[in-house]
Amino acid sequence: MDFEFTSTHNEIRNAVRDICTKFNLDYWRKCDDNEVYPEEFVDAMSQAGWLAALIPQEYGGAGLPILDASMILEEVNHCGGSAAACHAQMYTMASILKHGSERQKRDYLPKIAEGSLRLQAFGVTEPNAGSDTAKIKTFAAKKGDCYVINGQKIFTSRFQHSDMMMLLTRTTPFDQVKKKTDGMSLFLVDLKKAGDAVKAVPIATMINHETNQVFIDNLEVPQDARIGEEGKGFSYLLSSLNAERILVASEALGDGKWFVERAVQYANQRVVFDRPIGMNQGVQFPIAKAHMAVEAADLMRLKAATRFDAGLPCGPEANMSKYLASEASWEAGEAAMTTLGGYGFTKEYHLERKWRESRLFRTAPIANNLVLSFVAEHVLGLPRSY
Repeated sequence: MDFEFTSTHNEIRNAVRDICTKFNLDYWRKCDDNEVYPEEFVDAMSQAGWLAALIPQEYGGAGLPILDASMILEEVNHCGGSAAACHAQMYTMASILKHGSERQKRDYLPKIAEGSLRLQAFGVTEPNAGSDTAKIKTFAAKKGDCYVINGQKIFTSRFQHSDMMMLLTRTTPFDQVKKKTDGMSLFLVDLKKAGDAVKAVPIATMINHETNQVFIDNLEVPQDARIGEEGKGFSYLLSSLNAERILVASEALGDGKWFVERAVQYANQRVVFDRPIGMNQGVQFPIAKAHMAVEAADLMRLKAATRFDAGLPCGPEANMSKYLASEASWEAGEAAMTTLGGYGFTKEYHLERKWRESRLFRTAPIANNLVLSFVAEHVLGLPRSY
């Protein structure tokens, strides 16, 4: 087992870091203060091809393994940015790549790769379903060669900056299926063609994440907007979740490393009672613990990514890496906030923004308690708890 990164890995980190230096901490603070989407940053990442990392070369992408892609997003957050603004562009296309028709692949993947088409909005969660995805109410009724869709989604991010939305609906009512996850279908919705049939209402949140409630009223889509077979949408959705978990874990790791570095820097420079506060074990120990937690989570991320790229089952590893990385990032954020004291709450030091952003990953894209339930049932063999 080789823990040394290749020259390619180092080149990726350096290239992404070069882009990030053009979008410094003040840029991200300005976006946060004004609740503005980081359009310039996303354009720069798209033009450089980094958001097309996982799209095969035959469709205009880089065709990189998930490990390389994870380093791209990690480096963005490690530099103080927020890859959550555009990470869905990297992995949402997986359902098209794995289960879409040849026409869908040919029509959409090259445009996603070049950045001229953004597929960042993902309509899954609903107000009365939450993590119980099988209970969604959004319904696509067959009407000739079309479907008519009605329903509501919540926490659908980046809607205003997407050309298309991946939408999960029911095509068979819940009470008519043998298995509760059957009877759901995935659709690609062209938001420009949808017009007023799809409306988004922004949700005010503690972070600049641009998430929305989405209302769908008699939206008519052609049959070829459906991805794969009718009724198998949930299984198609699952096929992209391991990649999502690994990539989100990588963003959390980037945050965690940023927090530790900021805390170390401040602890070495801040002098109280005629000595740097970093000389005190009460300051040292939380930072050291956070660093070890981040390093341990990184190992699980590497294991998950390695298994993913080898085509091996990696559901437990992907979920555990997301859990461990998000918890380690939060621990590092707490250590940094404690180290900086009052200054941690000031916008000048940028810590409070990153602290708020890092909290998201303990809740989304899957709550950490559900990861614990998954591990308990599917890894340890304990009874299903929900």
